[in-house]
Amino acid sequence: MAFKKIKFVTDSTADIPEEYLSKYDIRVVPVFVNYNNTSYADDGKELNRAEYYKHLAELRPFPTTSAMPSSLTEKAVMEAMQDADHVIILTVSSKLSGVHNAFRLGTQKLPSDKYTLIDSMSVTSGLGLQVIAGVEAAAETGDVQKTIDTITRMREGSMVYAAVGTLEFLHRSGRVGWAAAGIGSLLQIKPLLKVEDGEVKQMAKVRTFSRAVDELVHVAHEYAPLDRLVILYTVDREGALALQERLKDIAPAGHTYVVQICSAVGTHLGPNGLGVVPVRASWKK
Repeated sequence: MAFKKIKFVTDSTADIPEEYLSKYDIRVVPVFVNYNNTSYADDGKELNRAEYYKHLAELRPFPTTSAMPSSLTEKAVMEAMQDADHVIILTVSSKLSGVHNAFRLGTQKLPSDKYTLIDSMSVTSGLGLQVIAGVEAAAETGDVQKTIDTITRMREGSMVYAAVGTLEFLHRSGRVGWAAAGIGSLLQIKPLLKVEDGEVKQMAKVRTFSRAVDELVHVAHEYAPLDRLVILYTVDREGALALQERLKDIAPAGHTYVVQICSAVGTHLGPNGLGVVPVRASWKK
């Protein structure tokens, strides 16, 4: 079978470190954050994350997020096709966003044998790690099906967990049905969340944020030995580094990353979120 040049396109919720974007020429189409009667591309340029998170709790009306227009997805995929035999498109979970549909609409006029559209069933680095696993497999094998199989194994071998200071932001977003029920009592707890089957689910309820972080440490250890580990944060980088220190006994050397969550995802989590994305060492088998 001939070696194929495979390119990747994804959306900005993937939170992929810059080193991978440039090394593998990954095209990223930004989603949008809307507030003050303006839509900002969440590309790290139009919207300053530090400033945005600083004022997020005070903004009224509350910011919203939206998928990119299909014209942008079509443009990105067409550009990738010019320099590739096949394009793989990986998106944030279709259960959490309209991004997947924007790519579906944007590729309708393109030759179907030239691209593969995949729903990651995840978000932030849960999506990003699937892209990274895919580009590495594509560079090594040049085989579309083997690359897709690698992406699937990464999805099955990893999970996104997050601790948030309050459910208020998730409740306001309207993206998670259970967060709207009994909000008065839910606001008093510090939940541990996970992204499972493409949805945000609550897996534990604790009374303090420090206890929620303890739970993050616990669930990460359940995945050990690890192949990769991502520490996520919105504002509190020092908290993320402290969490990394607590996980140093299982953190894989050279494959542990501290990543700031993009503004679009942070809008729904709130400014005080921390998270972990552990990847089992067995995912490659």
